[in-house]
Amino acid sequence: MKIFSDTKLTDAALRALLEGADPHELVFSSQLSSSVLAKGAPDPGLAQAQIAFGQPDADAVLASKELQWVHLTSAGYTRYDTAEFRAAATERGLVLTNSSAVYAEACAEHALSFMLAQARHLPTALASRAESGSPEWLGLRHSSALLKGQRAIIFGYGAIAARLAAMLAPFHMDVSAVRRRARGDESVRIVTVEACAEELGEADHVINILPENAASTRFFSAHRFDQVKAGAVFYNIGRGATVDQEALAAALRSGRLAAAWLDVTTPEPLPPDHPLWQLPNCFITPHTAGGQQGEPETLVRHFLENLRRFEAGVELHDRVV
Repeated sequence: MKIFSDTKLTDAALRALLEGADPHELVFSSQLSSSVLAKGAPDPGLAQAQIAFGQPDADAVLASKELQWVHLTSAGYTRYDTAEFRAAATERGLVLTNSSAVYAEACAEHALSFMLAQARHLPTALASRAESGSPEWLGLRHSSALLKGQRAIIFGYGAIAARLAAMLAPFHMDVSAVRRRARGDESVRIVTVEACAEELGEADHVINILPENAASTRFFSAHRFDQVKAGAVFYNIGRGATVDQEALAAALRSGRLAAAWLDVTTPEPLPPDHPLWQLPNCFITPHTAGGQQGEPETLVRHFLENLRRFEAGVELHDRVV
């Protein structure tokens, strides 16, 4: 078979891919992307391939008569998460998988670090030179919180949320999650979107891991933030487009939200004069939650494991369609 790839890899990852994909033929795009978040450019090499590894152009994927399986180098799959793409892929038997398993651990740790940094007031404490016993010192100590016994609600229950829920278990928190359909194998209480208002009104931590699609765009609106418990903290490691950022800024200014911790925004990065940069209770990392040492090599190993499964005709890991 021919395997198309449009991802720029490290030398080590490229060697692993070449060795692991043998005896299949690898076809590389003329425009390799160094970011797993970037949209791949149309490339004639895709038309001859049976397998694609990377971020191939969605229209070109559907136009290909040869393609059988697409494996994305990201956990997100926004460009492919449309009714049209799903229907066309299902009709022709095209399989789509992503790399959620690669990023679940890193993203969950990033979210947990956000939560711990907020609870322990790390941004303020790291900038402080308060003397022991001073009002500032006492204020920091007495306002630092424990996660133990607090409540959290996670929006979007997939691999990342499942891993985060496991990490939160030792803190004995009350954790619930919102997902499209309960499967019965979740480790936390599942609630529907329609029933989430009551949970929002009681949660100390609101964690957004929603993918971006037509149904989730600006899901966190002014109305949704009005439902949140006063003084709660909002986290977003999903997609920036799922949040009405003007409404978020208003909730932070009013004190409705105590703070927001964001790894994703719209656009990325935000313009220097964007209101969220000006708010002292808003903390932003530049979409690095999934980052980890050896990331390209791990992506290749994940793809090669799925390639073995594809060859054997068994169910693939991280299947989306």
